[in-house]
Amino acid sequence: MFDPIADYLTQIRNAQQAGHRRVDIPASKLKRAMTKILLDKGFINKYINIDDGKQGMLRLFLKYDAYGQPVIKKMKRRSKPGLREYCGADNIPRALNGLGIVILSTSRGVMTDKEARKIKVGGEVLCTVY
Repeated sequence: MFDPIADYLTQIRNAQQAGHRRVDIPASKLKRAMTKILLDKGFINKYINIDDGKQGMLRLFLKYDAYGQPVIKKMKRRSKPGLREYCGADNIPRALNGLGIVILSTSRGVMTDKEARKIKVGGEVLCTVY
């Protein structure tokens, strides 16, 4: 079984553990949306879309603190292909009691837990980042 979201998270984790400044990841609409959220919330410096004539690539520029430690401490896949995890608008989970983010795939697009609570919509819990 192939899980592109888990591969996306693993590639970012591995690049950070190796101390790389950037990582190239095969692109998709879902990965682009997740990357935009990571950029908006300050977990990465920037990203660019690379057109290779096929599906394209995402080049993420990773962010580190003043001591050389990655800004992203933990990324965890929540909903897996074998066991999907859904939540309603009234029971959206929190990451680190609100200090991290939970990325959800909703009927209104991919968004964070705070945005989903604001517009009162639930969906599939993709991952937590903190």
